[in-house]
Amino acid sequence: MLIGSKEKTMKGSKVLFETLKSLGVDTVFGYPGGIVLDVYDEFYNQSDIKHVLVRHEQSAVHAAEGYYRATGKCGVVLVTSGPGATNTITGIANAYLDGSPILVLSGQVLKNLLGKDSFQEANICDMTRTCTKATYQITSASDIQSILSEAMSIAMSGKKGPVVVDIVKDVFSESAKSINDFTLAEIQGPRVLESSIGAVFDRICNATKPVIVCGGGVIQSKAEDKLLEFANKTSIPVVDTMMGLGAYSQDNQNYLGMIGIFGDKSANQLLIDSDLIISLGARFNDRITCMFKEVNLSKKFIQIDINPNEISRNIVASDYIIGDIKEVLNRLNSRLITTPIKFDNWSNEACLLKQMNIKRTKTSNMLHSFEVIQKIDEYTKNKNVLFTSEVGQHQLWAVQNLTLNNKRRIFVSGGSGTMGFGFPAAIGASIGRPETSIVCIAGDGSFQMGIHELATCVENNLDVKIMILNNGYLGMVRQLQQKMCNGRYSETKISNPDFLMLAKSYDIEACRVTSIDEIDLALNKAFEAKGPFLIDFVIEPVEVL
Repeated sequence: MLIGSKEKTMKGSKVLFETLKSLGVDTVFGYPGGIVLDVYDEFYNQSDIKHVLVRHEQSAVHAAEGYYRATGKCGVVLVTSGPGATNTITGIANAYLDGSPILVLSGQVLKNLLGKDSFQEANICDMTRTCTKATYQITSASDIQSILSEAMSIAMSGKKGPVVVDIVKDVFSESAKSINDFTLAEIQGPRVLESSIGAVFDRICNATKPVIVCGGGVIQSKAEDKLLEFANKTSIPVVDTMMGLGAYSQDNQNYLGMIGIFGDKSANQLLIDSDLIISLGARFNDRITCMFKEVNLSKKFIQIDINPNEISRNIVASDYIIGDIKEVLNRLNSRLITTPIKFDNWSNEACLLKQMNIKRTKTSNMLHSFEVIQKIDEYTKNKNVLFTSEVGQHQLWAVQNLTLNNKRRIFVSGGSGTMGFGFPAAIGASIGRPETSIVCIAGDGSFQMGIHELATCVENNLDVKIMILNNGYLGMVRQLQQKMCNGRYSETKISNPDFLMLAKSYDIEACRVTSIDEIDLALNKAFEAKGPFLIDFVIEPVEVL
């Protein structure tokens, strides 16, 4: 619903542009094409909205997601029809699974050519219907403002996610009335019943060994402070999922680690030993549930999630609350004022489980991934940094060895595991937070999925530090082949460019590291550089997690 004034008549392309401004959009990631020429003409004549020219449309969506995660503002993407639109699908699917609000604006062929297999026609709405919160096709300029405002409201409400708005070419040249000033109507979330709060609170009071599972929903809800308050008041041990990393500071004494197949033994054991699991915005997908096949978690599973579709989806919940996690925690904290509860003895017992965690050791004289990540962690402890990661072994080394908190986050591809996510996401994060150094941890395989975005990085002189863990393999797949295929390594040893020469060709400073003694000097060079910097860490080829 639009609420506004000051109507004016203008071209559809101008209406679109003015609508984006009114919605608070200050950055668009995109790639031009013939269908969207009128919109790009508007960019030429203004300076209110920054356009970031990527080198591939998939990267535009990943960059928009990195921008959202760094700023909290909806990421916006603009692409042309046909392959321009279809190239965004992987990024859209990634954003959908990880709950990131992205508004993808795609150009479409002329209205009278729809459905005729016209040049560069693709039915992007049908293609993305299963990995978006909503799809729209605009065929009249008079619908631009209402549809864009509704699309952004949907993207930013409830469990956030991507929305596609497909716009036929005619719309950009049509005239339409535009309301210059309007407010975005909010979509109300589910009402949290006091009886539900009471039932969950009673379960907590009657427990003896409760545990909090912090999922990505805590971050989406901006509920970090409320979680800290709740955990401090109750002394309940806290674990997290990969998407929840950093929401609860890992320096806190009663933090037990990350759960799941590549998580900490202490965290997984804690769920087994507990008598109550309080799940906050965690999906409990197969990467987690595979660790508990012999354990019935259902009877002790309390699920709190804003998305009703997640309730009992993977584990049947014995109690649940559908609602915003920040609101739920706030109301639980209020009850603790009159009915304080404390689990100090259980918390002390739980902390002893940390002794179970694996201590990594070297298997050769070569540099090892965990050494690199630990040195990066130590070096950046007092710096203003955010991390992104590509997908593979290096991602898991990163989440296992970095020390994260509310201000020191890592942006990963969680649900989709998309190679090629981390570097464009770093670009988007840097665009959104130019005062912050962005450290992108990449594998040599994953990095080549988005290597073309070095041009985008240079063009915008972004403070992105690229840390490549170079083992000459698709390491995660190679590790699986070692375990499941008796070491038959089929198509996982890869060739790489000389990353230093490659960086030089883009006029990016770079260096190579082959021993632990060289790491600090390399990091000094990277962070003293004004703009992007690449470090090629040559590591043990067959290191395993």
